[in-house]
Amino acid sequence: MTTTDRPPARLRSWLLADITEEPAGHQGPFRSPPKEEHKHSWWKVMCLTGVDYFSTLGYQPGIAALAAGVLSPIATMVLVTLTLVGALPVYRRVAAESPRGEGSIAMLAKLLPRWGGKIFVLVLLGFAATDFIITMTLSAADGAAHLVENPFAPEGLHGKNLVVTLVLLGLLAAVFLKGFSEAIGLAVALVGVYLALNLVVAVVGLWHVATAPSVVTDWTSAMTAQHGSPWMMIAISLLVFPKLALGLSGFETGVAVMPQIRGDDTDTRAVPRGRIRGARHLLTTSALIMSAFLIVTSFITTVLIPEQEFEAGGAANGRALAYLAHEYLGNTFGTVYDVSTIAILWFAGASAMAGLLNLVPRYLPRFGMAPDWARAVRPLVLVFAAIAVGITWYFDADVDAQGAAYATGVLVLITSAAVAVTLSARRRGQRRKTIGFGVVAVIFTYTTVVNVFERPEGVQVAALFILAILLVSFASRFRRAFELRSESVTYDETALQFIEEAARGTIRIVTHDVDRRDSEEYREKASDQRRESHIPGDEPILFLEVNVKDSSEFATKLRVHGRQRDEHRILWVNSAVIPNSIAAILLDIRDRTGTIPHVYFEWTEGNPVTNLLRFLFIGQGEVAPVTREVLRRAEPDVSRRPHVHVG
Repeated sequence: MTTTDRPPARLRSWLLADITEEPAGHQGPFRSPPKEEHKHSWWKVMCLTGVDYFSTLGYQPGIAALAAGVLSPIATMVLVTLTLVGALPVYRRVAAESPRGEGSIAMLAKLLPRWGGKIFVLVLLGFAATDFIITMTLSAADGAAHLVENPFAPEGLHGKNLVVTLVLLGLLAAVFLKGFSEAIGLAVALVGVYLALNLVVAVVGLWHVATAPSVVTDWTSAMTAQHGSPWMMIAISLLVFPKLALGLSGFETGVAVMPQIRGDDTDTRAVPRGRIRGARHLLTTSALIMSAFLIVTSFITTVLIPEQEFEAGGAANGRALAYLAHEYLGNTFGTVYDVSTIAILWFAGASAMAGLLNLVPRYLPRFGMAPDWARAVRPLVLVFAAIAVGITWYFDADVDAQGAAYATGVLVLITSAAVAVTLSARRRGQRRKTIGFGVVAVIFTYTTVVNVFERPEGVQVAALFILAILLVSFASRFRRAFELRSESVTYDETALQFIEEAARGTIRIVTHDVDRRDSEEYREKASDQRRESHIPGDEPILFLEVNVKDSSEFATKLRVHGRQRDEHRILWVNSAVIPNSIAAILLDIRDRTGTIPHVYFEWTEGNPVTNLLRFLFIGQGEVAPVTREVLRRAEPDVSRRPHVHVG
């Protein structure tokens, strides 16, 4: 190796150092051993998701005041009620049914078989990407806005929101390039300080309300004058609820980062009870903390801040609690509060980044719809950071312009989760839970539809994410079509006996179509191959049949079975694709017996382009040349490569 080769090699090793792998592993010369991931206590992981969830305190009271006016506390109570009796039970069940971080996407994917299920997953991943990426860009932009609007900020920063936002995104990516543990440690510190400062502001705000009871009287009088009866107040609060739905962000990421939670020593991959319990503690604790803060802060901001200050250009627009911190605790405390708010808004993207890093590798590489390096954290961090930079540049770091896309992603994911748990309860015959979850699903569906009609630009942005994911996924699927695509190869006793006996001489395997399995067909096929390929009459032949079950799957575990039909010995296997499975079995037989096998094909009739497309989409078609190409890529050493004969 020359000195010019070393830096790229070191860079590649660093980027792929934390590549993950399914427990079954995969075959081939580039197989990497599975690694133990460092796990964390549930409350630490809660802080990682909380930097997104809790950071909404920075702008949620202002959003509620703009949407509901003097009814802001009542509208917030509606939001809190739906959080505790709707979203929280839904996601507690999602955590139990998808404990490896797949979320509601996996639950819904099971309802649609084959390619329909895969495409449905890609669409939902598009909405998830919209939610998570926009969380990164919007939060960073909001943090930049708090920074440049602070009275102590340098004059040169004013009007530089875009530059500041890009710097914040770069710092966020740098943290994750360092590692998950560092990200979680920083999240714990930020959340602890931020909640403590908000508690101080909330207590001081309540004290000012208690010492000036006239502000409450003025507020109640204003509500009565504007809306009349209490029933009208409740009705209007229900109608404006969709505008407050951003306060529900954080639940989907709470489930997505479940793999980071440390479980019990008795946890199994199938039933990780400790991890599920920790995730439920995470969801419940964060929901209760956030609900308490939302109720108090919506009340004190409504009664203490003049209504005009919430409007665009007002001192409390997008920063209601910061306004109170400066107003009642002085500019020094207010600046400390601003710094804390900027920090947690900047790091709110960490929750989204963690969600993407846990979600994407669980679907796209497994579907063959992403490069193999997508199982590594650092390359994905760079990809997501680049996308975030592009989105920020497109929206010019405008918080309001990104709000519609953010709300759309959040609401679609919560709605899909509610539908998923409703169908799950129905399948299990849980009538009361089916009705309860069904009501929640209807409410979230209504909220999503209203949001889409009011702010259609959110769906437009989500559609771009979905289109990009579909194009990249299918391009990657085509590019990876010639991999072995088998996680493992095992045999039953009969198949092993056939292979061991054949290995005493030359192993000759004749591929056979599964459409005809009568003795006469096997006899004719054997005769034709002996004549065309000059196989001696005294050497045994093994037939190999591959039955395609679900061609939308990418990698499968191959279980080879043996069957005797008169004097003919047959190996058969269920798989997602024919040529790749044949290649994987040939290589495994070679490694198992030490004998390089020969495989015999007939040329496939029909248009070669059509046959290639059939291979790409339904796993069969141009079998002989594709098998040879898969073998060529999997085994660089020609002398060790199984022999392919075509007649």
